[in-house]
Amino acid sequence: MHIGYVQIPVGIAGPPLRTLFFRWRHECFVRRWDNQSSCSFRFVNATTAAELKFFIEDPMNFETLSDVFNKSSRFVRLQNIQCAIAGKSIHEIEGRGKSVVCEAIIKEEVVKNVLKIEVAALVELNMLKNRTCSAMDGVLGGFSAHASNIVSIVSIATGHDPSQNFESSRSNIRMEDVNDSKDLHISVTMPSIKVGTVGGGTQLSSQSACLNLLGVIGANREAPGSNARLLATIVAGSVLAGELSLMSATSAGQLVNSNMKYNRSSKDVT
Repeated sequence: MHIGYVQIPVGIAGPPLRTLFFRWRHECFVRRWDNQSSCSFRFVNATTAAELKFFIEDPMNFETLSDVFNKSSRFVRLQNIQCAIAGKSIHEIEGRGKSVVCEAIIKEEVVKNVLKIEVAALVELNMLKNRTCSAMDGVLGGFSAHASNIVSIVSIATGHDPSQNFESSRSNIRMEDVNDSKDLHISVTMPSIKVGTVGGGTQLSSQSACLNLLGVIGANREAPGSNARLLATIVAGSVLAGELSLMSATSAGQLVNSNMKYNRSSKDVT
């Protein structure tokens, strides 16, 4: 039963972070353009499951499957199908959502003067926090400091289901020194970003306004799917910027100091 709406504060990152972004050499590209999804089928035995797998992957049957699938929506189009068998079950594979890689090279002077940290310190912290500690903690979904936070806030602001965070926030943050160990190369690989710009919550007034602000509102009639792909790169770029910001603040001691100053109340302390 629908009873109303909950207002959520929305802001624009910057100017420091936004200004810093334009001073980087940065690039995002989509490794997998199409929005992937998957489903599973269970049969009485493995033989029947194998028969369906062969039928689905037979090029002669693709047109028939495509005709049926494409009738389900004005926007979706079947591109390809890949299957795998596990016992008497068959599962369509190829990941979910869009696969995006985003990278940036931050010059030594920016790391020192803006982020207030050394390149070597960031590289070491990333290895300890995002790699070693994540592995020891049994983290599911990748190696990052807070990618899920970024994905959640973008999802809510743009009308997406925040429960998809578990898949969409899967990420791998890498940092290494380059150019004779002077500059920092940072990259994020996100294999399953599930975003769109039509339907569902994207049509709500506030969320639609946020999509319009990002320049990805609705469907792009001239290049179908391009708005959703651009939104996926925006998510990845935001995660990269957020990781760099948090990791720098952590390494420089600014995170703890800021929390103690701005996130602690002495009002009720006696």
